Amino acid sequence: MIKPPSVILYGRKAVGKITQLREFLTTDWDVIGCVPEETPEAQLREWALEARAMVSGRPDSTLPQLPKLEVFQIPFAGYDWITPDELPAGCTFCNAYEHEPAIAEYILLAMLEWEIGLCKVSSKFRQESWQGRTAGAGPTHGELKGKTVGILGYGHIGREVARRASAFGMRIVAIANSSKPAQDGIDWLGTHKDLERLLSESDYLAICCPLNEQTRDLINSDAFAAMKSNAVILNVARGPIVNEEALFNSLKSGSIRGAVIDVWYQYPTPDDPSVRPSAFPFHELDNVIMTPHNSGWTEETIERRWRFVAANLDRLARGEPLQNAVFTGTGRCAASQKT
Repeated sequence: MIKPPSVILYGRKAVGKITQLREFLTTDWDVIGCVPEETPEAQLREWALEARAMVSGRPDSTLPQLPKLEVFQIPFAGYDWITPDELPAGCTFCNAYEHEPAIAEYILLAMLEWEIGLCKVSSKFRQESWQGRTAGAGPTHGELKGKTVGILGYGHIGREVARRASAFGMRIVAIANSSKPAQDGIDWLGTHKDLERLLSESDYLAICCPLNEQTRDLINSDAFAAMKSNAVILNVARGPIVNEEALFNSLKSGSIRGAVIDVWYQYPTPDDPSVRPSAFPFHELDNVIMTPHNSGWTEETIERRWRFVAANLDRLARGEPLQNAVFTGTGRCAASQKT
């Protein structure tokens, strides 16, 4: 009897999805769960020698060499923390999306909240009742119809934002990595050379691009100076795409109307689990909506991602091309792993 290939789910979060992964797989795999701090080193070495695939977040120094590893799959999108040198030569690194519907809905909700102020209106009405007004006498609020949303990064998330914004009658402008024909009802689709135009036209600026050397600090003090005074910035990508100090100063001074921030500059660590999300006191500003990096975090997103992971393992087992292949490992730093 031929032994099935093995896949290691590495880390506590991944191990928690063993049952779900097995349910979604349609090919035969030996699914191994490994919480490194609870697994004997000899056992981990034995598993690593035979593993053809690994599903994990960021691996740590306890990871041994993986001589047969063909795929390193992460069950999320961002991969700015790893390079090809850190994976075995020839190993394909894949990511997973599936969060774009949830994040697009979050962005639409955020824009609607800025226009309508539902939470503030509800709170005020609870406290003050009618205050002498009659039905239909206000307070008034804004509309999204006719407003311009600028999408910085016209990829998976950007396209979903455009489709939903179009349904609300918004004008849509966007920037992509390369020239593409306008689609999804958008007014124009440019490249990074059109950034100033995008900034000057946007009532809402949705940051949806990946973090890399070209996008780090892309939205800086000069960018804020080019924006409308009534503009609202929404960052669901990565914190450092927007310069931290410039963002805080622009919000504090009122040079822009506000911000919705879901991605940050400081994250909890074992040594500081309650760290503030920024060195600047964004929490003291009343023109900021703050959320803890959860814009895409729905039960539906999680299920879709693990279905994708299972489907990619099925493709590997059948010898079919993998989806969301990002790069191939070079093995230059993999030799530093435990032997």
